[in-house]
Amino acid sequence: MVLAAGTGWSTSARAQAATPTVAVIEVNGRIDPIVADFIRDSLRTAERGSSEVLVIQLDSPGDLLSGGQMRALTTRLSRTPIPVAVWVGASGSHAYRGAALLADVAPLVGIAQGSRIGECPDCRVRPGLRTARSLSASEAQAAKAADLVAPTIGDFIVDLDGRTVNGHTLQTARVVQRGGQPRREPSVQVSFAKLALVQRLLHTVASPSVAYLLLVAGMLLIVFEFFTVGVGLAGGAGALFLVLAAFGLAVLPARPLGIGLLALGVAGLSIDVQTGAPRFWTGIGAVSLVAGTWMLYDGLHLPLVTAVLVLLGAALFMLAAMPSVVRARFSTPTIGRETMVGEMGTATADLNPEGMVRVREALWQARTNRATPIAAGDAIRVAGVEGLVLQVEPAGVDDTATGGAGA
Repeated sequence: MVLAAGTGWSTSARAQAATPTVAVIEVNGRIDPIVADFIRDSLRTAERGSSEVLVIQLDSPGDLLSGGQMRALTTRLSRTPIPVAVWVGASGSHAYRGAALLADVAPLVGIAQGSRIGECPDCRVRPGLRTARSLSASEAQAAKAADLVAPTIGDFIVDLDGRTVNGHTLQTARVVQRGGQPRREPSVQVSFAKLALVQRLLHTVASPSVAYLLLVAGMLLIVFEFFTVGVGLAGGAGALFLVLAAFGLAVLPARPLGIGLLALGVAGLSIDVQTGAPRFWTGIGAVSLVAGTWMLYDGLHLPLVTAVLVLLGAALFMLAAMPSVVRARFSTPTIGRETMVGEMGTATADLNPEGMVRVREALWQARTNRATPIAAGDAIRVAGVEGLVLQVEPAGVDDTATGGAGA
């Protein structure tokens, strides 16, 4: 949606506008370089147009900008020739830390009931925002951190009427008679603008939770592709996820050590992927995944629910799903599971009657039909294959003695 916003505030310029407009731009989520560019572009559009005021509808927990980038943005807002207003809404919205700096430099600030603002020690223009805690709507108004409380964007625009910014008195409402009673209603057209589709995608992947999810999912899909035959959709999707994650992590304060630990975690689980049971590298991988999750961001914390769900999903994928995929691959007719009959191996656990054996450098579930259990470390011979389970017997037992075990 294109903004219609204005620069000139002379009487002649205003007279030319048959119906004044108010441009509203929606800023949601952390203020990253994508959002900062969007605000600057909106200001340029407003300065070329004929809007009565530019309103920033704000709902943000903070920013991801460097100190210089944030100073440049707030300086741009404070020096624009058009009136700028910030409304923290709708109800339940918040403007903390770097996001509160936008309100700090705005000539007019409103907040909806149920929203909160503050936690911004760097604020200078509005001392009420310079607090270690957030303020409710009524507290913000009492502390002069906000000029007015308005439940909706429409009420906020109406309440701007008559307020003066840089010598210009805003005209956003008129009084009409409704049922014999005077009532104020908007006298301006309102246009809304938000990030374009591609910008929204890039802004979304720069979210700490989304970037983390894309990174882990991308690595898991690459592992899945590595253990399957040929190049398929999993590898392509994994590569795309990693590219998007790389963009998000480039914007976020990501620690290389955290990324490395996550990669080590996935690699560790991959080493034991054919075992079907936790082993040494599984433990290393699990610890690395948890540590990488904890250390991924500097100054940001992932939601606990997100971290737990991703870690559990990764563990289930690698320990439950991947072993089945690998065994299915090695037991397909194209590879020839019948050729495993007669192969020699070693029992890695007691078979009484079931356990684990190592054959062809891979671990398999195995079963013996002999009355005497096979001890861990004993040599075995594959006598048959039933699905993904090997039928085994002690090495040295011939077919006559066993009654001719078969596949």
